[in-house]
Amino acid sequence: MSVIMPIADPVKRQIAVQRKLMHKICMKCGAKNPISAVRCRKCGSKSLRLQNRELGAKK
Repeated sequence: MSVIMPIADPVKRQIAVQRKLMHKICMKCGAKNPISAVRCRKCGSKSLRLQNRELGAKK
């Protein structure tokens, strides 16, 4: 069983938050794409949106 420890280093925390929140989501297939993407890497659709950038529990 692995235990997830919170990240104490503020620089590493910033990197982790950017990796988790800075990408685009395809509205057709739901795939994660880089922030610079114009087309979906999985299905080729141009219908991309930015990831919701709020931290917290899902509702």
